Amino acid sequence: MKRFSPLARIGTAALALSALSAAISPALAEDVYPSKPIRVIVPFTAGSATDIIARAVGEGMRKELGQPIIVENKPGAGGTLGASQVATAQPDGYTLLVHSAGHVANSSLYPGLRYDPIKDFKSLAMLAQVPNVLVVNPKNGYKNVGDLVAKVKAEPDKFVYASAGSGSATHMNAEKFRIASKIAAVHVPYKGTPEAMTDVISGNVNWFFAPITTAIPMIKEGKLQALAVGSPQRAAALPDVPTTVEAGFPGSDYDFWIGLFAPGKLPAAQADKITKAVTAALKSDAVKARFVSLGANAPSVEPAQFDAFVKNESTAAKKLITEAKIKQD
Repeated sequence: MKRFSPLARIGTAALALSALSAAISPALAEDVYPSKPIRVIVPFTAGSATDIIARAVGEGMRKELGQPIIVENKPGAGGTLGASQVATAQPDGYTLLVHSAGHVANSSLYPGLRYDPIKDFKSLAMLAQVPNVLVVNPKNGYKNVGDLVAKVKAEPDKFVYASAGSGSATHMNAEKFRIASKIAAVHVPYKGTPEAMTDVISGNVNWFFAPITTAIPMIKEGKLQALAVGSPQRAAALPDVPTTVEAGFPGSDYDFWIGLFAPGKLPAAQADKITKAVTAALKSDAVKARFVSLGANAPSVEPAQFDAFVKNESTAAKKLITEAKIKQD
């Protein structure tokens, strides 16, 4: 009968233990997640609506998950630079993305994009809906949206409008309005919302569909004038300001949303913990109060519903880009 030496038996036991450890380690990793800080990439500048929402919800997530939520701004190329980092990151739940509605438009604007906004990401949660506000310099003396449109039509191609980048939610909203109002204007993309608003105030650009979260302080200070909101309904923070549809331009409304995403292969266990933390954060008194002050809404949307919503938004974005003949600037 063949006999095994003590060393051989030890080796066999070690291999078995190693195999067992390898089998159970993923499960253990899921149980202890998160065990270190979580990095959240925001592909726009600090002070943008996406950045503000990410930090507000991130603080609530920190309390739920017991780990720091580190927000990093990676602006550039319409949000594709930051999104690309997350698309290629390890799907372990420690690198996440907070992006806005423009996320789904980028595959149509950037032919050489190295990631697919749908296939390479897991849609985790809708964080907020943020109305855009059509703002102008008060010195122009416009009484309403009609005044602006009439002026632009009287002097075609002499007006310029700002956006937070090609394909961004502010750009898409402006294009829907431009098509609905049948006006012609030159698009000037910026790296982010703060820079665009600064140039509206200085008179370098004529108007901007600014996220309400960043525009409200400037509106209250009288530095910007709000002519209309681009959302389907009026904004609670600006109840006296009509929507662009109410102002007489059907089809001009645009839904600006902000969502949380992860690399596409994120395990279900980690995804579930993250979405539960987000849900709890959005229901907390602190985040609710913060959203009210920002003029943002926190819709109750299940992950599966959000995933379907993102896919539908992608289709709508492609249609708008084709209709408006939007190109990468």
